[in-house]
Amino acid sequence: QVQLVESGGGLVPAGGSLRLSCVASGITFTVYDMDWYRQAPGKQRELVAGITTLGSTNYADFVKGRFTVSRDNAKNTVYLQMDSLKPEDTAVYSCYSKSRFAIAYWGQGTQVTVSS
Repeated sequence: QVQLVESGGGLVPAGGSLRLSCVASGITFTVYDMDWYRQAPGKQRELVAGITTLGSTNYADFVKGRFTVSRDNAKNTVYLQMDSLKPEDTAVYSCYSKSRFAIAYWGQGTQVTVSS
């Protein structure tokens, strides 16, 4: 059974930091690129950051310089370090795994709320 379980969300004041984690089980983690998406109420889901199997990273313009994505293959975990948080970062953050064989899985998401 494949599971992606996110944690680390919560309520934080503007300017604060949070570190999200996504632990994968039931997959060979090292062959999956990992992405973080977010969805705010009334808005479409959007890509936040991603990290490939080789460790290459990419970021949405709206988080560049503030968020950092990383992975620990020994722990089957991908992280999203979020600094200098803004109220507009408030959303449900979900991790997404995809292999080169087009097999993909979603986590259930974790709520991040940034107060002004």
